[in-house]
Amino acid sequence: MNTIERALMHGLFVHLHHNIDQAVDFRALEKLNREVSKKWPGSLTIGPGDDAAVFQMPGVEGYFVAKQESHCSPCVPRPYDAAATGAGGAMRDVTAMGGRPIFLLDFIGTRPLEDEVLVGPCGFADKCSCGRCKVMTSKERLDLMVQGVIDMCKTMDVFVIGGGLSTSFTDIVPAVVVAVFGKLVTKEPLTKPAKKAGDKLILIGKTANDGNDTLFRAGLVTEMRPATALFEEERTTLEASLAAFQTGKIHACSDLGAAGIGAAVCESARYGGFGAKVDLSAVPVSIEGLTAEEILACETQARMMLQVAPADTDEVMAIVTSKKAPAAIIGEITKDDKEVFVYQGQTVATIPNKPSKEILKSLKDRK
Repeated sequence: MNTIERALMHGLFVHLHHNIDQAVDFRALEKLNREVSKKWPGSLTIGPGDDAAVFQMPGVEGYFVAKQESHCSPCVPRPYDAAATGAGGAMRDVTAMGGRPIFLLDFIGTRPLEDEVLVGPCGFADKCSCGRCKVMTSKERLDLMVQGVIDMCKTMDVFVIGGGLSTSFTDIVPAVVVAVFGKLVTKEPLTKPAKKAGDKLILIGKTANDGNDTLFRAGLVTEMRPATALFEEERTTLEASLAAFQTGKIHACSDLGAAGIGAAVCESARYGGFGAKVDLSAVPVSIEGLTAEEILACETQARMMLQVAPADTDEVMAIVTSKKAPAAIIGEITKDDKEVFVYQGQTVATIPNKPSKEILKSLKDRK
């Protein structure tokens, strides 16, 4: 394994962000949902396991979509952007299922309002050594987080309908959790798993070098740069995605979150029982000089991955670009059991769907 392969596999197979079932007993949730289904048969269409939940309200026509997401740690260095990207990320998860986000609930937990907090790159150390941090009150930081959520909701035409606040937190890291609800606009929900070998991967949105947590943990970059909020870009990606869905030609869809393109492609292919090949050189970028590793794993916002049959790619691309969204065909689903990422003709990373026991042990033993 090279360093980026190890970093990506650690995220996919060990890190709890992508492996919640290692901490939460999903079988208990499934048992609960089966019992509740006796009271409300047919109400839950997709539960835990995909980008968002899809359900029907008894007696109400159509499907609804819901997603909850936290962006706690990024609020230490960038409270405004982190809260906004937490809201935007949950909205994209709703969109990835074929829904338009409409309502948002927000919970924030922070230190007592009069306490001082350090905001900036040294926030986790609680002492600035870079000269770029700012000392502010917990109330001032709270205002930034609330404003981030408000600005994202304003851009996306999403209601803030309630939430909660606690000022009894003592940790450096505040809690920022959003729940987004929407209405399905497709006939049936879209899902993350790949459906057919040969399908093309269409990436909507541009990639930068922010949201580089995966690379930072691997030692591939020296400074953690939390994802920057992209407001108008989020709206453009939303409208382009929903327009593409109306063609009925989208086989699978995935929001790009933690570990970026790498995680979105690997999870979709693996869950569907396929492989994939991706040309990172084809990825639209917003800044020059990105490394292949940054293109592969950064969590730049306002991006969506669509899977489309080769015969339908021109139609879908035309509709996406008609909404002024940057997009490109960056690869395809294969019959293989691994995902291969290349850049300028050279293989950057090869990720197996089923790593050996020895590899998994080495990933879990990593300090």
